[in-house]
Amino acid sequence: MRATPWPRVTKSGRLQVALGEFELIRRYFARPVVSRQDVSLGIGDDCALLLVPAGYELAASIDTLVAGVHFAPGVRPRDLGYKVLAVNLSDLAAMGAEPAWATLALTLPGADEEWLAEFAAGLFQLAERHGVQLVGGDTTRGPLSVTVQIHGFVPAGQALRRSGARAGDRVYVSGELGAAALALRRRQAAADDCAAAIIARLDRPQPRILEGRALRGIATAAIDVSDGLAADLGHILEASGLGATIHLEDLPMCQAVAAQVATDGDWSLPLGGGEDYELCFTVPPDREAELLETWRRFDCGCRCIGICEDMPGLRYALGADGLYVTAEPGYQHFADPA
Repeated sequence: MRATPWPRVTKSGRLQVALGEFELIRRYFARPVVSRQDVSLGIGDDCALLLVPAGYELAASIDTLVAGVHFAPGVRPRDLGYKVLAVNLSDLAAMGAEPAWATLALTLPGADEEWLAEFAAGLFQLAERHGVQLVGGDTTRGPLSVTVQIHGFVPAGQALRRSGARAGDRVYVSGELGAAALALRRRQAAADDCAAAIIARLDRPQPRILEGRALRGIATAAIDVSDGLAADLGHILEASGLGATIHLEDLPMCQAVAAQVATDGDWSLPLGGGEDYELCFTVPPDREAELLETWRRFDCGCRCIGICEDMPGLRYALGADGLYVTAEPGYQHFADPA
């Protein structure tokens, strides 16, 4: 690959010396924040050389965040670096996998060194927390977008899938729903009354890695809630050939989201808002006690919100008021906006 020099303009408008592609990689990303023994060769060659432990399967996932689509162009680069890894780690959590390696493809309009330093700091902060080594990637010039591919290990035959739910299984969800969507709504409205804890749910989601690993052997199916509970639970039900009834009063919500729902009667925040990055999973009735005992060691809650049924479709019950049908199916990239 040819190293392309990128001119950079400072905030004062002065042009600085160009930072080449390879120097950019060396300066900001080729540093051993995490050094794993299963990496034979990392950054610096045409390919990374990686070792998969015997008896394990390799779990791999990839996500792209695009400026103006997944994040505002003015988002803090440290938060963006953190989040692009977090959303990939959430995919591993949903499979019950242990994180190992990541690759990064970064498209930038220019080589802003202050931006790069902050972005790398956020990325490596979360990578170090979960033992992830950055082993390669690519940089190029263009509209701002960030792609991370994540790799992890799961014992052979033990991965959580979407297709294992059975009629009678209880539907559970970790943490709380709707806070990230509420933060986005208030940010888009330029509201100044959004608590820092709510903003953090949007900018710095917590991938439930330990919780996902603990679900191996207990949950029959799992998914991470990225596009909204309705859409993502729907994927489990479709893959498992089932339907479900969800009890809206059992949805776990923070105080701010619950107050918003109580005010306008609109359940779209917890059902369709997306970007929660919690786990939605199904558990047989005879494993619920084991689940709850296992979950006691985690700092986030989990709650039963419904039951899987043979009849197809997703239904919502609200106390004595009967069924509620949401008009918020969750985020879809190529859905017709009309």
